[in-house]
Amino acid sequence: MLSNERTTCLVVGGGPAGLVLGLLMARAGVEVTVLEKHSDFLRDFRGDTVHASTLTLLDELGLGERFAALPQRRMERAQVMLDTGVVQLADLRRLPGAHQHIAMVPQWDFLDLIADAAEAEPTFTLRRNAEAVGLLHDGGRVAGVRYRDRTDGTEHELRAGLTVACDGRASAVREAAGLRPRSFGVPMDVWWFRLPRHADDPAGGVGRIGSGGFAVMIDRGDYWQCAYLIRKGSDEAMRAAGIAQFRAQITALLPWVADRIETLASFDDVKLLDVRLERLRRWYRDGLLLIGDAAHAMSPVGGVGINLAVADAVATARLLAPALRSGGIVPRSLLRRVQLRRWWPTALIQGAQRLAHRVVLGRRAATPDGVRMPTDTPDTAPAGISDQQGAGTPAPAGTLPLPLRLLQRFPALQGVPARLIAIGPLPEHAPEWARRATAPAAPPGA
Repeated sequence: MLSNERTTCLVVGGGPAGLVLGLLMARAGVEVTVLEKHSDFLRDFRGDTVHASTLTLLDELGLGERFAALPQRRMERAQVMLDTGVVQLADLRRLPGAHQHIAMVPQWDFLDLIADAAEAEPTFTLRRNAEAVGLLHDGGRVAGVRYRDRTDGTEHELRAGLTVACDGRASAVREAAGLRPRSFGVPMDVWWFRLPRHADDPAGGVGRIGSGGFAVMIDRGDYWQCAYLIRKGSDEAMRAAGIAQFRAQITALLPWVADRIETLASFDDVKLLDVRLERLRRWYRDGLLLIGDAAHAMSPVGGVGINLAVADAVATARLLAPALRSGGIVPRSLLRRVQLRRWWPTALIQGAQRLAHRVVLGRRAATPDGVRMPTDTPDTAPAGISDQQGAGTPAPAGTLPLPLRLLQRFPALQGVPARLIAIGPLPEHAPEWARRATAPAAPPGA
């Protein structure tokens, strides 16, 4: 049975972008409903890095202390382990502001924090188990969505003055709207798996590039969330080679995990991430806006996806909330302004990711026989991930290319990549009406 309801701003997807947008709209006094297709946030997220720009935003929203109380690991330096030793790429302690680190927090804790803050606002509604299955139209304008209640299978209509798709890189809203992203080819996919973490292991994270592969290990307290690069499209062939060969490849790259590698019992413990790098040419239609991964799927390089999506949400709220609060229809010109503001930092970051794919990562993606791809060159061009402890023997300067030698010789230069990684090219700040300190500010137009 279809029921008809209405809201002012409808957000599809209860991820970081969707919930942050919902919170900001509610603090503007806009009636906002967020549809989340799952019953909770307890899923195996892998993007758990919260960068300095987002930490600053949380402070502005009055949520910094609550976030700091969550279980987390902090990364202050970005390093990578080569066959020849350790290279430090970025020193986040040189960042401006109060947050000179990247926090690794289980994403479900982050989402619960934002949802709790949003639900304290009287104009905010979060509907769980609500899966968008189609769009509603009023003439040529998107006028809301049709969604399925996953608890009983019933379908409902929810009409809205503006619909914002935040439902990820496999966006059902994008598909229903007939929008097709431009895809940039990538040379690798990622295998995700877990390994137990011991008390004397490195803290924060480990990046490892060897002559036969590239791996990243993210510290989640009692276990490692591991990412291992494989050549694009080689998943089936590598699985056919057997779990024993995969274990051997990992222990050859990371000998210190040999004492726990047998916990990978089978390939059921190894999940494939089909890496995509995509971007819509146009992020909007009348009555509809797409942000975050729905508008631009990011590579895992740099772990910037969450923070870029959150920045999209902040810009969206700042530019659109006044029009929504007045009760008027948001014109296409305002939707275009959101894209114009967020397009160039997105394109810039994706360009850097494409360069990393081509120059560094793709050449080190594992193959079914476990050897380097024929285009490989000697292991002198690392890509970084954090290692909070900074342990290990430094790589001899003579083995490194000039840019890396300069970073080692002049440590102050490490503040440049730190800023690019942790803050980004266009950080967004909370509008004054959304900020909370000792007392709430007035919403726009009050």
